[in-house]
Amino acid sequence: MSATGAKHTPFSLIGGDVTISGNLSASVDLHVDGVVEGDISCAALVQGPDSRICGHVTAQSARLAGLVDGSITAEELVVESTARITGDVRYERITIEPGSRIEGHFTHKDNAPVAELKLIANESG
Repeated sequence: MSATGAKHTPFSLIGGDVTISGNLSASVDLHVDGVVEGDISCAALVQGPDSRICGHVTAQSARLAGLVDGSITAEELVVESTARITGDVRYERITIEPGSRIEGHFTHKDNAPVAELKLIANESG
């Protein structure tokens, strides 16, 4: 039995006061609010806006809001406005919110480089 009493939890949480040095591998969803210095591999990743990941990220889906220094591979990727990414991005579907910053190359899953990206902003208001 685990310390929480839960045998099959649907996700794992790394709190804002936690720093992990080393690679992480999870078969469940992972929510990161702290600092991870290492590679992450998981089913789905949710990154909080004050968190930092220094390493490669591999996930079926990822919602990034903090700092990522490393490459990202995800079938479905959402880059929130607070995200700051330095590294190459490989994706199948991607959403990039205005205000985010990405320094790196984009590659679709079929390895064809993206020739042009357009930002479509909603100008209502």
